[in-house]
Amino acid sequence: MAQFSLVAMGGTFDVIHIGHIALLRQAFSISDDVIIGLTSDDFAKKKGKKINHNYSQRLANLKKIIESEFGGKKYSISKLDNDFGPAVLEGGVQALIVSDETSHQGDALNKLRLERKLSLVKTIVVPMVLSMDGKRISSTRIRNSEIDSHGNLL
Repeated sequence: MAQFSLVAMGGTFDVIHIGHIALLRQAFSISDDVIIGLTSDDFAKKKGKKINHNYSQRLANLKKIIESEFGGKKYSISKLDNDFGPAVLEGGVQALIVSDETSHQGDALNKLRLERKLSLVKTIVVPMVLSMDGKRISSTRIRNSEIDSHGNLL
């Protein structure tokens, strides 16, 4: 039996790398059901993110990775037009999966959930996955041909 019946996480998933896999692995290892918020193109641009793939492409790539790595697990993907999406509205969410750099989102989410008279969620922080040079792995670094999706230097 899993630790949580429902957890949430989110991201842009423009270039899926081992850091994303670590977040997904944590979510699927502790829950029977995972809600994944996938940043919309407009929201990504509003946040200053440069994306190579549109929402439909990112959605297809994310589904392909999930089926390949976590086949048979229960999940749903919803479009994120703000920081939280269904995690705020879904009363059954018990935990939020975040990286070190987004750990503050747990406090912000719980503030919103309190306003809506929903139970608080536990914030599960997944350590950043580092590349071979000891710096964090990111889609930006991969797009800039500094590293590959496994953190190897190019």
